[in-house]
Amino acid sequence: MVSSKITAVFSLVAFAVIHSLTASLPFKRLVMRVAGPGAEKLYLPAYSLTAVLTILPLVYQLYKNPGRVLYKIPSPWRWLMVGGQLIAGMLAPIAFRDAQHRFKIRSQLSGPQASEAGSLKIRGIYRWIRDPFLLSGLVTMLLTPFMTVNLLVIYLLTTIYLFLGSLHWETRLVAQFGDEYLEYRKRVHRIIPGLRGSIKESD
Repeated sequence: MVSSKITAVFSLVAFAVIHSLTASLPFKRLVMRVAGPGAEKLYLPAYSLTAVLTILPLVYQLYKNPGRVLYKIPSPWRWLMVGGQLIAGMLAPIAFRDAQHRFKIRSQLSGPQASEAGSLKIRGIYRWIRDPFLLSGLVTMLLTPFMTVNLLVIYLLTTIYLFLGSLHWETRLVAQFGDEYLEYRKRVHRIIPGLRGSIKESD
């Protein structure tokens, strides 16, 4: 039904607006100015919780109104795809573990010459890929063992949102780390591991 697609798209847009707003530097500046430096420790957990809560209406809409079924992958291939999704889902926490300094608000709000910015510190998964979060999302969607009309629409829009978000995130990283990130970007591909090769870990 057209109405179910519109409702699902509206839920996705609402999530994207809230997610983008809370991830923006102006909003983080406001939080730091109002709540003080102590807010930095609580920001990421609060941000993550907000993301989960705001995505739930979309999940509910797709559950209640999935739309016409386009395909269903039979077993055992279905379980292989689910296994691939689980592996892809592990990329996000690994990516955060390997680059926690990139998410510190004080570092994000400072320029590359400021003492708070620090160095890029290329570690772990970032030696082979620049945006493991984007790869995780794309692989998870691609390996979905069933597909409906409404889910396909949401996946297409989500792919666009994730890609634009990745471009914005890289712009922030350039502002945060300057020439160091520009040089790193020349040597490591965005989402295809090892396409341009790998680099050594840096301190």
